[in-house]
Amino acid sequence: MINLGEVITAMVTPFDKDYKIDWSATDKLIDYLLENGSDSLLFAGTTGESPTLSDDEKINLFKFGRKKLNNKNIKLIAGTGSNDTYHTIELSKKAEDAGADALLVVTPYYNKPTQTGLINHFEAVANAVNIPLIIYNVPSRTCCNVNSRTCKELSEIKNIAGIKEASGDLKQIAEIIRDCDKDFKVYSGNDGDTFAIVTLGGEGVISVASHIIGKEIKQMINFIKTGKIIEAADLHKKFLDIFYGIFITTNPIPIKKALNLKGINAGHLRPPLYEMDAKEEEAFNKLLLKYQIVK
Repeated sequence: MINLGEVITAMVTPFDKDYKIDWSATDKLIDYLLENGSDSLLFAGTTGESPTLSDDEKINLFKFGRKKLNNKNIKLIAGTGSNDTYHTIELSKKAEDAGADALLVVTPYYNKPTQTGLINHFEAVANAVNIPLIIYNVPSRTCCNVNSRTCKELSEIKNIAGIKEASGDLKQIAEIIRDCDKDFKVYSGNDGDTFAIVTLGGEGVISVASHIIGKEIKQMINFIKTGKIIEAADLHKKFLDIFYGIFITTNPIPIKKALNLKGINAGHLRPPLYEMDAKEEEAFNKLLLKYQIVK
């Protein structure tokens, strides 16, 4: 089974002032992330503003990332999910052809499939490609939850290698870790849940916060896996305000702001996303100053 590492950054997509992908900024951002704790990179995820990326833009991102990451021990994960099974299959095949090492496939949103529908959906996508698939369960965005029983059934399907669990339901997540084979990897989908999930036996995190504290998250996970739970808990508590503060408003609005203030060009937001309001920005800037993310 593919090793994607413990800290996977769900990378922002830099846009220029005309809302086109800024390839120079993307190139520099990749270098920065690899120097600061990322084991693998996810392109065109939620944090990458996937809903406003065309299929052609996504494929170009995957190709760009593949070329950039060649000769490096860094895996490229492609976000290819949608609420249309056939569209997801088509994009997943193209991502595989573009050189993706794995896929992240979100639970279908808006049309609210049943648990049986979810099994059929993910199985169809997994059977259409030859690279591993990671399920992305994020009910707050999709209004559809992959429950633990469904996850166990999905985990037995060839090519379904793991799940990004962003339900926030630690009972459900513990059941998944308990009931699925140890080769099935469970990744935290919320930075604030990483300590608990990895302590329960999860693999790591698909992270937003790793844009600014990637090395610290990596250290926390290392502490957990080497039995230094108190030290890991101390790091978790230390960065708790960052884990939740970067979601003071809709992701990726705050993390792009943090990167730009830090001097890392994350570019503009694509409408319908806009900058945070004045009160949110004031509170967020104070948080970044407190942690010396910016000076």
